[in-house]
Formats: sequence, structure tokens, C-alpha cells
Amino acid sequence: MPPMPELVLERVGKRYGAALVLRNVDCAFARGTVTLVTGGNGAGKSTLLKIMAGLSRPSSGRVLLRPEGGAPGPEPRLGYVGHATFLYPDLTALENLAFWRAAHQLPLDREALLTLLERVALADHAHERARVFSRGMAQRLNLARVLMLAPDILLLDEPATGLDAPSRDLLRGEIAAARERGACVALVSHDLAGDAPLADRVVALTRGSVTYDGPAPAFFAPEGGRACCA
Repeated sequence: MPPMPELVLERVGKRYGAALVLRNVDCAFARGTVTLVTGGNGAGKSTLLKIMAGLSRPSSGRVLLRPEGGAPGPEPRLGYVGHATFLYPDLTALENLAFWRAAHQLPLDREALLTLLERVALADHAHERARVFSRGMAQRLNLARVLMLAPDILLLDEPATGLDAPSRDLLRGEIAAARERGACVALVSHDLAGDAPLADRVVALTRGSVTYDGPAPAFFAPEGGRACCA
């Protein structure tokens, strides 16, 4: 039996003025899977993830969270990592996590937050203000902000931006762990060679339309979908 869908897009379109950015996008994202969303610059990848995250309204179509026939229970928790880090520069790393934990009405546990900072290699910077962080450090703190929610749906828009090689390995380990606990992961990446081993499935966009939606091995095979979607 195929995995149950956590998030479904039905004929989703998006316009910015006269520009049509997404065209009739139909696809479903299942729990316990990693979907790699790829395509050239301007293909609509970031717009698609913002719509999935509820940060942008589609101009047409709809987004369904845990639709009929999906897993029962409350609405799934959603985590989004985009180009903006959603960090407060005058707060320390620890204070940033405490703020977001309180915002989600979760109990404050200092030791748990310190453990989370250690998990993203920031334990030694717990009491430093975010304003002094490098782009890579800020992105790791942003990742910690999302991971502490243990989201059911994890949306990642080029999360490796600014990360060095060890940090990219850390990120990929967290993505694999999220899939193992049953999360639905959608990952926008330009590093196809590095991220292909993570992917169960690929959704490829060309000028706002889905030109491939299927298993990752077939997409990356020499005779597969990659050539037709370039």
C-alpha cells in the first residue's frame, strides 16, 4: 500500500500581475518520504513551497493538508526553512529558540534547547547574539528552530545555502531522520548530485509546470526524466 498523503496540491496556479508563475500543479506529498523539487531558475520552486507552507495564497486551485483518506488526527505540524531565517538578531541563539518555543505554546526546557543547539553544532554559541552569526550559523539555528517542532511536514527551500561541507552532512542526516520518523519532506535543491541519494521521489518544474513527477531513480537514470526536463 502506498504511503498516505500529508499534503495535496490540486490544479494550483500562481500569478504575479501578468506573470503566470505556476500552472495547474497537481501532486501529492506522502509521509515517510523525501521529495526533491527541482528545476531551473524561475521555474517556480520557491513559490510552490511558499504556497505549500501557507505563506502565499494560490491564484487558483487549492492545497489540502491531510486530505480525506489520509492519516486521521489533528492538522499536521508544518515546518518551513526558506531564504529568510526568521531569527531575531538581538536575541542569543538560546533566546531565539526559547521565543519560538513559547510562540508555539510548547513548554520551555532549557536543557532540551541546549541539546538541540548541540545537535546543530551551535552549543558553544548558545549565548551569542544572532547578529554576529555567519550565514551558515544562522541557517543552522534556523534549522534548529524548525526541528524542535518535530514537524509532520518539513518544507526546505535550499536549506544548504551558506553551509560548509560538515554542516551539509548534518542537514542531510536530519532530513533522513525526519523521514525515518514518518515526516513528509519536500526539498528544493540545486545540488542534485549531493541530494539525490536522499530522494524517494522527484517533482521537476519547467516554467511553472510539472514536467516530471515520479521515482527518483528513474529521474536520475541516464535515459530517465532528467533529460526531458532540463
